[in-house]
Amino acid sequence: MEQHRIRPRTPHSGPARPGRGTSPDPRGGRAAGQAAAGSRRAPATARRSAPPFVQALRRMPNPRLTGLGGGLFCTAVMFALGCLDQLLFGASLTVYSVLFLPVCVLTAAWVRGADLVTAPVVVPIAFTVGLLPVADGDGGIFSHLMGIVTALATEAGWLYGGTLVAGVIATVRKVRLMNRRPGRARMPV
Repeated sequence: MEQHRIRPRTPHSGPARPGRGTSPDPRGGRAAGQAAAGSRRAPATARRSAPPFVQALRRMPNPRLTGLGGGLFCTAVMFALGCLDQLLFGASLTVYSVLFLPVCVLTAAWVRGADLVTAPVVVPIAFTVGLLPVADGDGGIFSHLMGIVTALATEAGWLYGGTLVAGVIATVRKVRLMNRRPGRARMPV
Protein backbone atom coordinates (compact mmCIF):
# COMPACT_ATOMS: atom_id res chain seq x y z
CA MET A 1 0.00 0.00 0.00
CA GLU A 2 1.49 3.29 -1.06
CA GLN A 3 1.14 6.32 1.21
CA HIS A 4 1.01 9.78 -0.28
CA ARG A 5 2.35 12.78 1.54
CA ILE A 6 -0.11 15.68 1.48
CA ARG A 7 1.43 19.12 1.54
CA PRO A 8 -0.50 22.29 2.27
CA ARG A 9 -0.76 24.49 -0.76
CA THR A 10 1.14 27.77 -0.57
CA PRO A 11 1.17 30.64 -3.07
CA HIS A 12 4.60 29.55 -4.32
CA SER A 13 3.89 25.85 -4.69
CA GLY A 14 1.62 23.90 -6.93
CA PRO A 15 1.46 23.30 -10.62
CA ALA A 16 2.83 25.88 -12.99
CA ARG A 17 0.29 27.91 -14.88
CA PRO A 18 0.72 29.03 -18.44
CA GLY A 19 2.58 32.30 -18.63
CA ARG A 20 4.44 31.67 -15.39
CA GLY A 21 7.88 30.18 -15.26
CA THR A 22 8.24 26.64 -14.11
CA SER A 23 10.42 25.89 -11.16
CA PRO A 24 13.45 23.68 -11.49
CA ASP A 25 12.58 22.28 -8.08
CA PRO A 26 10.72 18.97 -8.54
CA ARG A 27 8.52 19.71 -5.49
CA GLY A 28 7.07 22.77 -7.18
CA GLY A 29 8.76 25.32 -4.91
CA ARG A 30 11.57 27.75 -5.60
CA ALA A 31 15.07 26.73 -6.39
CA ALA A 32 17.51 26.85 -3.49
CA GLY A 33 19.34 29.92 -4.78
CA GLN A 34 16.31 32.00 -5.71
CA ALA A 35 14.90 34.60 -3.35
CA ALA A 36 11.25 35.51 -3.06
CA ALA A 37 10.11 38.28 -5.36
CA GLY A 38 10.25 41.65 -3.65
CA SER A 39 12.54 40.55 -0.84
CA ARG A 40 15.60 42.74 -0.92
CA ARG A 41 16.93 41.99 2.54
CA ALA A 42 20.67 42.26 2.97
CA PRO A 43 22.41 39.33 4.56
CA ALA A 44 22.88 39.55 8.32
CA THR A 45 26.65 39.67 7.96
CA ALA A 46 26.47 42.86 5.90
CA ARG A 47 25.15 44.96 8.82
CA ARG A 48 27.25 47.85 9.96
CA SER A 49 28.70 47.60 13.41
CA ALA A 50 27.57 50.10 16.01
CA PRO A 51 29.85 52.94 17.13
CA PRO A 52 32.19 52.15 20.04
CA PHE A 53 30.11 54.27 22.44
CA VAL A 54 26.96 52.25 21.67
CA GLN A 55 28.87 48.99 22.00
CA ALA A 56 30.16 50.09 25.42
CA LEU A 57 26.61 50.94 26.51
CA ARG A 58 25.38 47.51 25.43
CA ARG A 59 28.01 45.83 27.58
CA MET A 60 26.90 47.72 30.71
CA PRO A 61 24.53 46.00 33.14
CA ASN A 62 20.86 46.55 32.44
CA PRO A 63 19.00 45.87 35.69
CA ARG A 64 15.25 46.13 35.84
CA LEU A 65 14.06 47.51 39.16
CA THR A 66 10.52 47.42 40.47
CA GLY A 67 8.91 50.70 41.45
CA LEU A 68 9.86 50.14 45.09
CA GLY A 69 13.35 49.01 44.12
CA GLY A 70 13.83 52.10 41.96
CA GLY A 71 12.72 54.30 44.84
CA LEU A 72 15.04 52.58 47.29
CA PHE A 73 17.94 52.73 44.83
CA CYS A 74 17.45 56.43 44.16
CA THR A 75 16.98 57.30 47.85
CA ALA A 76 19.97 55.27 49.03
CA VAL A 77 22.26 56.69 46.36
CA MET A 78 21.19 60.27 47.05
CA PHE A 79 21.68 59.82 50.80
CA ALA A 80 25.13 58.32 50.17
CA LEU A 81 25.99 61.20 47.83
CA GLY A 82 24.79 63.67 50.45
CA CYS A 83 27.07 62.09 53.06
CA LEU A 84 29.96 62.05 50.58
CA ASP A 85 29.31 65.69 49.70
CA GLN A 86 29.33 66.58 53.40
CA LEU A 87 32.68 64.83 53.90
CA LEU A 88 34.51 65.94 50.75
CA PHE A 89 33.03 69.29 49.78
CA GLY A 90 31.69 70.70 53.04
CA ALA A 91 27.99 70.31 52.14
CA SER A 92 28.06 72.06 48.76
CA LEU A 93 24.50 72.19 47.48
CA THR A 94 25.69 72.76 43.92
CA VAL A 95 27.80 69.58 43.89
CA TYR A 96 24.92 67.64 45.42
CA SER A 97 22.46 68.99 42.85
CA VAL A 98 24.73 68.22 39.89
CA LEU A 99 25.16 64.64 41.15
CA PHE A 100 21.37 64.37 41.32
CA LEU A 101 21.00 64.43 37.50
CA PRO A 102 22.83 61.15 36.73
CA VAL A 103 20.90 59.44 39.52
CA CYS A 104 17.64 60.59 37.88
CA VAL A 105 18.79 59.22 34.52
CA LEU A 106 19.78 55.85 36.02
CA THR A 107 16.57 55.54 38.00
CA ALA A 108 14.40 56.24 34.95
CA ALA A 109 16.49 53.93 32.76
CA TRP A 110 16.62 51.01 35.19
CA VAL A 111 13.03 50.85 36.41
CA ARG A 112 11.06 48.13 34.65
CA GLY A 113 8.44 48.92 32.05
CA ALA A 114 5.41 48.22 34.23
CA ASP A 115 6.61 50.68 36.89
CA LEU A 116 7.75 53.58 34.70
CA VAL A 117 5.28 55.98 36.28
CA THR A 118 7.16 55.75 39.60
CA ALA A 119 10.44 57.18 38.28
CA PRO A 120 9.43 60.87 38.20
CA VAL A 121 7.68 60.45 41.55
CA VAL A 122 10.56 58.98 43.56
CA VAL A 123 13.36 61.29 42.39
CA PRO A 124 12.14 64.42 44.25
CA ILE A 125 11.59 62.33 47.37
CA ALA A 126 15.13 60.97 47.08
CA PHE A 127 16.48 64.50 46.57
CA THR A 128 14.83 65.57 49.81
CA VAL A 129 16.10 62.55 51.77
CA GLY A 130 19.61 63.12 50.45
CA LEU A 131 19.50 66.67 51.81
CA LEU A 132 19.45 65.41 55.41
CA PRO A 133 23.26 65.34 55.77
CA VAL A 134 23.81 68.37 53.52
CA ALA A 135 21.27 70.90 54.81
CA ASP A 136 22.39 73.59 57.24
CA GLY A 137 21.18 73.28 60.78
CA ASP A 138 22.76 74.83 63.84
CA GLY A 139 20.89 73.09 66.56
CA GLY A 140 17.66 71.23 66.97
CA ILE A 141 15.20 69.58 64.68
CA PHE A 142 13.42 72.82 63.75
CA SER A 143 16.66 74.41 62.59
CA HIS A 144 17.58 71.36 60.52
CA LEU A 145 14.07 71.29 59.00
CA MET A 146 14.39 74.95 58.01
CA GLY A 147 17.77 74.13 56.41
CA ILE A 148 16.11 71.42 54.29
CA VAL A 149 13.29 73.77 53.23
CA THR A 150 15.83 76.47 52.34
CA ALA A 151 17.92 73.99 50.34
CA LEU A 152 14.81 72.82 48.47
CA ALA A 153 13.95 76.43 47.66
CA THR A 154 17.42 77.42 46.50
CA GLU A 155 18.01 74.25 44.47
CA ALA A 156 14.52 74.05 42.96
CA GLY A 157 15.87 74.42 39.42
CA TRP A 158 18.04 71.32 39.78
CA LEU A 159 15.17 69.47 41.44
CA TYR A 160 12.74 70.34 38.65
CA GLY A 161 15.37 69.61 36.01
CA GLY A 162 16.13 66.15 37.38
CA THR A 163 12.44 65.35 37.71
CA LEU A 164 11.87 66.50 34.14
CA VAL A 165 14.74 64.33 32.88
CA ALA A 166 13.30 61.29 34.67
CA GLY A 167 9.83 62.05 33.32
CA VAL A 168 11.02 62.43 29.73
CA ILE A 169 13.04 59.20 29.85
CA ALA A 170 10.11 57.32 31.39
CA THR A 171 7.70 58.72 28.80
CA VAL A 172 9.94 57.82 25.86
CA ARG A 173 10.43 54.31 27.23
CA LYS A 174 6.67 53.89 27.74
CA VAL A 175 5.90 55.03 24.19
CA ARG A 176 8.48 52.62 22.80
CA LEU A 177 7.00 49.77 24.86
CA MET A 178 3.49 50.56 23.66
CA ASN A 179 4.61 50.62 20.01
CA ARG A 180 6.40 47.30 20.39
CA ARG A 181 3.38 45.35 21.66
CA PRO A 182 2.20 42.83 19.07
CA GLY A 183 -1.42 42.51 18.05
CA ARG A 184 -2.48 45.94 19.16
CA ALA A 185 -5.37 47.02 17.01
CA ARG A 186 -5.72 50.74 16.50
CA MET A 187 -9.16 52.20 16.98
CA PRO A 188 -10.47 54.31 14.09
CA VAL A 189 -10.71 57.98 14.88
